[in-house]
Parts: sequence; structure tokens; C-alpha cells
Amino acid sequence: MTKPEKRRRASPEKTKPSIYWLLASIALPPAGLMMKIRIQDGYKLPISGPFILAPNHFSEIDPIVIGVAVWKMGRAPRFMAKAGLFKVPVIGTLLTKSGQIPVERAGSTRGNDPVQAGGVLVERGQGVVIYPEGSLTRDPDLWPMRGKTGAVRVALAHGIPIIPIAHWGTDKVMARYSRKISFFPPKPIDVKVGDPVDLSAFTDEPLNASTLTAATAVVMKDITTLLEDLRGEKAPAEPWDPSKHNQKDTGRF
Repeated sequence: MTKPEKRRRASPEKTKPSIYWLLASIALPPAGLMMKIRIQDGYKLPISGPFILAPNHFSEIDPIVIGVAVWKMGRAPRFMAKAGLFKVPVIGTLLTKSGQIPVERAGSTRGNDPVQAGGVLVERGQGVVIYPEGSLTRDPDLWPMRGKTGAVRVALAHGIPIIPIAHWGTDKVMARYSRKISFFPPKPIDVKVGDPVDLSAFTDEPLNASTLTAATAVVMKDITTLLEDLRGEKAPAEPWDPSKHNQKDTGRF
């Protein structure tokens, strides 16, 4: 495994005073007690301009891991989050001030859908984290399961690159669906960033279900390949499909 890399420079998102400085001061100390994040190929995350970061997902603490990793790589972490969280006192204010994107369960984003929200990312040159699986993987061995099409729909509609990223070790901090967090000693978590997903075969295609499903499969394959590198194992030939195992796509099971 290669040594973790340090970014040679950071974007203005990190270097200019903002609410992210406050959030970092709150989040980084406890995160340092829980985890030691080791980043591979962090230079592949664009230092400027819009992007969609697409991670694997197997622990409810994953967003903290990815948020810290993105901050360490020089960008401000933004997520598409459940709209209901924005109504929670204090938390809602922090989410709004830090540019997080509210998404209703039905797919609307405060009167706009995620595709329209993607247009704002382009205008502002910002990035966003979107979990293609939409929920914690149902795969019993924690491999990425079948993905949902939201990330590629936003990417193809606006020409935003999707950057795949995989991490491994988060379950040692907080197991899947566990409510117990292991704070100490810090657990090693390896994070690997990939090259932008090649979606050129779909750029001139209509954004119908067939196109979006095929493009999403490409994204999930790239994420899985990164995870194979981190784990030193081969993933199943076919990603886990909850519908074939009488499971729901979202929520606890």
C-alpha cells in the first residue's frame, strides 16, 4: 500500500475564512481520536471547479470520514442531505450556511430537483458528495451494491465529472447499523481516489432509464475496483441487488 499523500495546495474554499473553519475545529479533534485517515491519490480530486464525489457506503459514520478526507484534500465537503435535517434547530442553520443541499425523499430540492441543484454547483464551481447506493450496502461482505441513478443524472445533465472514491476500515469505528462508536484508539481508515469516471459513451444519449442505469453501473464498477485495491480482494462478479433478496433499497433491515 502506498503512503498517504499530502495536497500541495488547497482551494480558496479551505484557505478563506468560512463556516467550514468552525466546523473543522469542531469535527477534526474527535475524528482524530476515532480514526487515522490515510489518503491515496488525493491529487485526483480537482482543486477547483464543480465535481461529484461518489463513495461506497457501509457505515452511518461514513459521511464524517468522507467529509474529513475531502477537507484534508483541500476542498469543502458538501452533501445532498435529507431536507428534514434542515428544520432541526442549530443543525439546520449549520447545514444551510455550509452549502449543504436539501433533498426531499420524493426527490425535490426546496422546490427544485437535484438536477437543478447541480446547475448551482456549476455556477459556483463547487463539489458535492452523492452516495450512489443511496443507503448502506446490503451486501453481507460490505461490497458496494447496485447503485441508484441520481449521481449520473446530475453529472450528465450538467457535464460535471464524477470522481469515484472508496474507503475501508470505517466499520471498525462504527459497524453497519450499530449505534456504538469506538472512540479510541484511532482506527486506520484507507481512502483511495480514482480518475473521473468515463461517461463519454452516454453524453449524447437521452437521459432515460436505460442510459442512467447503464451509466450508474459504470460508476459502481469504478468504485468497486478502488475498494478491491484497498481490500486486496476481488468483489463478487455481480453487485448485490436488494430486490433479488427481498430487501428494501433504503432504511434499516
